[in-house]
Amino acid sequence: MTKRSFAEHLDHALAPKRILALDGGGLRGILTIAILQKIEDVLRDQAGADETFRLSDYFDLIGGTSTGAIIAAGLALGMSVKEIRDHYFRLGQSAFQPSIWKDGYLKQRYDANKVTAALKGVFAERTLGSTDYKTGLVILCKRLDTGSQWVLSNNANARYFHADGRGNTVPNKDYPLWSVIRASTAAPTYFAPEHIVVKAADAAAGHAAVEGEFVDGGVSTMNNPALQLVLAATVPGYGFGWQMGADKLSITSVGSGRNGQPPGMSSGLNALAATHAVKALKSVLEDCEDLVETMLQWLSDSPTARPIDCELGTLSGAWPGAGPSLRYHRYNVQFDQTWLSNELGQELNAEMIESLAQMDRPGNMNQLEEIGQRAASRFVQPEHFMRG
Repeated sequence: MTKRSFAEHLDHALAPKRILALDGGGLRGILTIAILQKIEDVLRDQAGADETFRLSDYFDLIGGTSTGAIIAAGLALGMSVKEIRDHYFRLGQSAFQPSIWKDGYLKQRYDANKVTAALKGVFAERTLGSTDYKTGLVILCKRLDTGSQWVLSNNANARYFHADGRGNTVPNKDYPLWSVIRASTAAPTYFAPEHIVVKAADAAAGHAAVEGEFVDGGVSTMNNPALQLVLAATVPGYGFGWQMGADKLSITSVGSGRNGQPPGMSSGLNALAATHAVKALKSVLEDCEDLVETMLQWLSDSPTARPIDCELGTLSGAWPGAGPSLRYHRYNVQFDQTWLSNELGQELNAEMIESLAQMDRPGNMNQLEEIGQRAASRFVQPEHFMRG
């Protein structure tokens, strides 16, 4: 494997192109990191490299939503997986300290200022236009005041990366990296929204600055960002201009754990209108994640494909056209007793599994890491990764 420069990573003329997509999921991201450690080890061995090897040496584009955005940014800057793990444990212990005065209904449960301080400590004053990225980066978030999904990248060819001549619009390259990540991690009820100035004030014209109110990218179709990253890489409007084809484009998608338990019938307190609405919304978000996997299985011939449901099974061999449009590998775990026992040899009771599925339990991080390590050993294989 020939190591590529930042410019070569983004150069549409150089193929194959390799994308790494990282899901949201709060502190369950430590499970993602455990899988990434295995991927880093495998790729280092394949390259015959030493301890200086990084995932940014292999992947041409790394993107993430929410907790995946934190990890993606660190990787795109050339951090090792171990470095990110250490930062992650510190962030988890400092940021997820609940207050008795905050319950998620009247006020957010956690202090977003602690997240801001932690992100600034890691990413300093970098912007999306900083010059020390090692590879491409995409961060996904939701601008709530306009109801729009935002795909923010460090690609100089992106439409809004530079000033576009429309008044005082702030170019994407000037957005602080820590602020963009904070926006992507601003899960409603957990953390307050992040406000980013998208248009500077114009004193001469008497116009005040315009701020966008951003929340977690998981409150959209992008909690699993894999399909959006394929679109970002290949649809002309995003400015990457990469080509589709099983020999030209590969995407590695890493999850943070999937709830394997069905919601069941509503009864008792769970039948109250508000509770029922929350359950329905959660189900919609899970449907979005299933659709992402369905579409990527449909476009590929993936050896890691899981059955989508009893009717579809996997979509192996069902691709449109003459052949697969890309290579696709998905690594994830299911928070389900039977799955954990059969696939990973983990015997956990229902109460423990329910706890592990929560996004804000620092006390679960060590066990989540162990589960991620078991899953990585079981599923990550050297032949999954493109050479060249």
